[in-house]
Amino acid sequence: MAAPPSLSAADLAHIDDRLAATDLLLERNYPGDDGTRQPVHTVYVPADRFTPGFAAGWGAEALAAADAHGGLEQLGMLLGQDADLAAAVAPRVAAKLGNEPIEDLRLDFEDGYGDRGDEAEDADASAAAAAVAAAVADGSAPPFIGIRFKCFEAPTRARGLRTLDLFVSGLAAAGELPEGLVLTLPKVTTVAQVQAMDYAVSRLEEIHSLPAGRLRFEVQVETPQLILGPDGTSPVAQLPHAVPGRISALHYGTYDYSASLQISAEYQSMEHPVADYAKEVMQLAVAGTGIRLSDGSTNVMPVGDGVQDAWRLHGRLVRRSLERGYYQGWDLHPAQLPSRFAATYAFYRQGLPAAAARLRNYVEQTPGGVMDEPATARALAAFVLRGVQCGAVGADEVMAMAGVGLPQLAALAHPRLAHSTSK
Repeated sequence: MAAPPSLSAADLAHIDDRLAATDLLLERNYPGDDGTRQPVHTVYVPADRFTPGFAAGWGAEALAAADAHGGLEQLGMLLGQDADLAAAVAPRVAAKLGNEPIEDLRLDFEDGYGDRGDEAEDADASAAAAAVAAAVADGSAPPFIGIRFKCFEAPTRARGLRTLDLFVSGLAAAGELPEGLVLTLPKVTTVAQVQAMDYAVSRLEEIHSLPAGRLRFEVQVETPQLILGPDGTSPVAQLPHAVPGRISALHYGTYDYSASLQISAEYQSMEHPVADYAKEVMQLAVAGTGIRLSDGSTNVMPVGDGVQDAWRLHGRLVRRSLERGYYQGWDLHPAQLPSRFAATYAFYRQGLPAAAARLRNYVEQTPGGVMDEPATARALAAFVLRGVQCGAVGADEVMAMAGVGLPQLAALAHPRLAHSTSK
């Protein structure tokens, strides 16, 4: 006969008391990913250039660039895809460029805009709010859209706050805020700057009668001081806990960060060792918090005589980021869209058969060569779900190959979320 447990109810209660703070920390600060769609890229454009037809215009330019160099299928093979894969990817990329060429658009009031004086920037900030509201209303806006304003360092702080205020206030006056509204705080160096941003958006929420937490924001990691602080700690790791639930993403800034470390211009790159180190720290800092990650950009544009070389570089960098768990990056030119989507779609389509087979085996408890644990099943389901969300694969393909529909796929990818919503 088995011996009874030795620990008393008082012992268990004592342990629960000791771990109450840990339980609260895990629940509050480590909620995991919320299961919503993450865009595969962010496009930056000077704020005064945005019109409701902007995204469609970029899509047309992207298709024209591909057609001028042999078409999308030829582009896929240029990026190293075999003929069958390129043939499968090309029509999906064409549809994407025709229907949703930009997933996330940032109207830039920072480096891409410059200092044009207060009168001009005031007018452009108000005009940007009106243009975004109009684009959302007529259905031409990308799913995610917002602004990047000037940083909170002393010389530009007041200007950045004023532009943020005018833009958000303009949207609020126009009606309901866009569901995919995104605000980007650049060149962060300290936790205090992020706490100041938290205060600013909290006040805007109060002033405009918005729900608490409605105005989340991205933090751009562009300075070494955010990776390693003066006391030897990592400020970026403190951000999720300094303003829980407020930060939506961390975006790596390739060129500002590299220049801050005195990397010469020729070698500044998303794949330089200093970039990899910073991005690994960023990954560790936000693991489990639900904060998402974005890689930066390449400044080698596919124009002139170097189009194909630029496409090869861009496609390789996109693939490299995806393989390292960075599912988003920046694009700066319409002709980067074909290589962005071609490389992204190939990544998901190449990985789909194996991931789907392992998912089916896991769900059906089929004996096989790989015995996946729940954590691996979550990763497999999240991979497939991302492929569906961006258009690389179809829900019908997933059902045929993995035997699961989208609701079950989402529940496998985000079981904690599924459990909380079922209560």
